[in-house]
Amino acid sequence: MNDWPEGWSGDNRDRYGRGSASAQPESARVMRQVRRDQGTPGQGAYGRQGPSAPPYGNGVPQQPSYVNGQGHGGGYDAYDSGYNTGQVYGGGSGQGGPGDPGGGRGPRPAPNWRKRIKWTAIVVITGLIVTTVSTYFWADSKLNREVDLSKVIDRPEQGDGTNYLIVGSDSRAGLSSEQKKQLHTGSAAGKRTDSMMILHTGSNGDTLISLPRDSDVEIPTFVGSESGKTYQGTGRHVKLNAAYAEDGPELLVRTVEFNTGLKIDHYVEIGFAGFANIVDAVGGVEIDIPKGGMKDTKSGADFSAGKQTLNGDQALAFVRTRYALAGSDLDRTKNQQKFLNALANQVATPSTILNPFKLYPTMGAGLDSLVVDKDMGLYDLAKMFWAMKGVNGGDGTSMNMPIAGSTGGNLLWDKAKVKTLVDELKNDEKVTVSGN
Repeated sequence: MNDWPEGWSGDNRDRYGRGSASAQPESARVMRQVRRDQGTPGQGAYGRQGPSAPPYGNGVPQQPSYVNGQGHGGGYDAYDSGYNTGQVYGGGSGQGGPGDPGGGRGPRPAPNWRKRIKWTAIVVITGLIVTTVSTYFWADSKLNREVDLSKVIDRPEQGDGTNYLIVGSDSRAGLSSEQKKQLHTGSAAGKRTDSMMILHTGSNGDTLISLPRDSDVEIPTFVGSESGKTYQGTGRHVKLNAAYAEDGPELLVRTVEFNTGLKIDHYVEIGFAGFANIVDAVGGVEIDIPKGGMKDTKSGADFSAGKQTLNGDQALAFVRTRYALAGSDLDRTKNQQKFLNALANQVATPSTILNPFKLYPTMGAGLDSLVVDKDMGLYDLAKMFWAMKGVNGGDGTSMNMPIAGSTGGNLLWDKAKVKTLVDELKNDEKVTVSGN
């Protein structure tokens, strides 16, 4: 049975029905197009004359030839893909096509700003928490907890508030020969205390008390920090800084507690190099040099009068100067308090705290160079720093230990005033005693 249209030969079947390689299109049954206009036989669309039907046989419709996508030898109007009117995808019906920006979905909804703000806040807060926690552990790992106050014997009773013993050491550790020359530190072996202060923090104002290094004190019975051996007190009197030179921080704490009756809760020490590095890290500290200026060949100080910003080397010379001052060591302790207050205020400025490129170097320089007791935490250190910042303002008090006179080059404390001062500190009361 032959299902092919009438008039088709076997050659036709072989040519078109079996995948011929000819460029001619298949039958009209396969390649259909929608004509816009059915003209009269033998004519193209809109009445134009078209080519005659090919000799395919009876019943075979004539097929267009395609040149560049146009039917009947380039006649554009005869056949159309529909893209120019959008009718392939519905045209102007609102359904949208491949080039329609709306995509058939209508207008985009307005952004949910409340949701965006909420998630932005969550991301920012999470970032701050992660940064804070990371900074805490980083800073905590840098603290040098080397002083063991448990070795100190016969300690006074605990009073109200917190007492820090802050020590400025003349240690040359880490300094090159050139730096020692530049900082005018000399090359003495070992280390001694260049400055000592008691900082009391409490609910009735913070108090900073300088202990002159030439203060006359008695060395009590103590246990050696390294040997563990007990050394009986003999009533021997020395300058206060000699206690540190003899057996380090533990004996210094023991001596201060024995001669004052005030318990020391925490110990903090910083050396020459560390002090200079902190000042440089914050970009210098502004100090008002009193009238007449300051010049001291031993410390390297050479400053004219007036406000000026001191770098690390200059700051170290400023706090070490005593021979150029009328009150010698007593005036030096006042300058040390003045500078520490200015340094604390400089570190606490927004330009330092909010700038990580300044904050982290400052923290690194400070924490690397500090030596503290084994029980000192970052919270205790921050509390001490904040008290240093505000000690000269509000209810704060800054003073020297009351002095009654001197003997053999040693400064004698005023025992009555010292007792009143210590009692007020123990009870965390407002200090009424004045120092020299």
